Amino acid sequence: MQVTSSDLFKVFGRIGLLSFGGPAAQISLMQTELVDKRGWLSDKQFLQALSFCMLLPGPEAMQLATYAGWRLRGLSGGLLAGLLFIGPGALLILALGFGYAYYGDLPLVQAAFLGIKATVVIIVFQALLRLGKRTLTGHLPRALAGIAFIAIFAFNIPFPLIIAAAAVLGCIWMSTPLDEAADVAPVSVSPASTIKTTLIWGAIWAAPVVGLWLSGSTLLFDLAIFFSTLAVVTFGGAYAVLAYMTQEIVYGFEWLSTAQMIDALGLAETTPGPLILVTEFAAFLTGYLQGGPWLGIAAALVTLWVTFTPCFLWIFVAAPYVDAISTRPRLKGALNAISACVVGVILSLAVWFTLSVLFDAPKDIWGIALADISIINAALIVVAGILLLGFRLPLLASLAFMAIIAGCVPAVL
Repeated sequence: MQVTSSDLFKVFGRIGLLSFGGPAAQISLMQTELVDKRGWLSDKQFLQALSFCMLLPGPEAMQLATYAGWRLRGLSGGLLAGLLFIGPGALLILALGFGYAYYGDLPLVQAAFLGIKATVVIIVFQALLRLGKRTLTGHLPRALAGIAFIAIFAFNIPFPLIIAAAAVLGCIWMSTPLDEAADVAPVSVSPASTIKTTLIWGAIWAAPVVGLWLSGSTLLFDLAIFFSTLAVVTFGGAYAVLAYMTQEIVYGFEWLSTAQMIDALGLAETTPGPLILVTEFAAFLTGYLQGGPWLGIAAALVTLWVTFTPCFLWIFVAAPYVDAISTRPRLKGALNAISACVVGVILSLAVWFTLSVLFDAPKDIWGIALADISIINAALIVVAGILLLGFRLPLLASLAFMAIIAGCVPAVL
């Protein structure tokens, strides 16, 4: 079936504008548009592509869109689909960043954000429960999750080291038999072509980073290096990497506070596109606080570049190998181990965010006392839990309700 660029623009433009609700909702929307409605991909092709994208670092929904565009119209189709998927959300995040920077200190706005923070706590626990139910299916995955939680929460071991260790252990102990070897299609690309693609996209990724280093722009260079690192280790989705990201931004670089990071996640939840766009908000706010709006815009653009350029690199280099990669037992074992560790990392994020809301973001969590708990904050978390888990309200409606409820609290008191 011949798919035109105009067709791709209309369909992926629609997907980009409507892709609220996280990767599960985004993947479901793509399946409806690409498989069910138009038949551009078969069920098997779509599921193989999804399994392949889950093996890669970065946002799997964005990479799935890029792969689908590549499969339909080659390089230009992949670029168009990927950019349309992240474009609307990136523009909204920048607009929300300006609003937060200019009006975030107003008492009413701060009160509303308290409701959003309480909702974010429940959102992260929801993600934890969904992933844990799907991932922790045996004693070894549960043990890996517990070890990962202790490693990052109690000992501050960097997330990349946890991921690397999990991948090695998974290759050794969690590989599964290769049941579909007979169905694996031969790879239809030469090694020379793969090397060429890797070098081109590696250079595209690195060029602005080298330029920032040569220009002596310390903050932008530090942002580029940090978020480039995140792009390589972002297995398991944005929630997993947020623990490491918060750890480094708040206590390593001291760019933002924990409260600001929770606000960033809350705002990112209200926009279409991948949740990893939270990196754009964090970078914008960092630049704004250190040098005003223009530095904020530059920081946001740099971060978008080093966050999403690697996604195109992974797809364009590995897409020709998708049929072979998706059935490799050692890669599946590595992914299973990483997924188990991601559950522990998300648990650390959930606990940290909960403590930050309950105790007004204490820096030393071991020195806090139960008497220091904010009763209002605790009540808001309970209300958010009732809305999301009890009444199962849609995410955007829950965020709006909680912002209104929290905004009314100062007036009542």
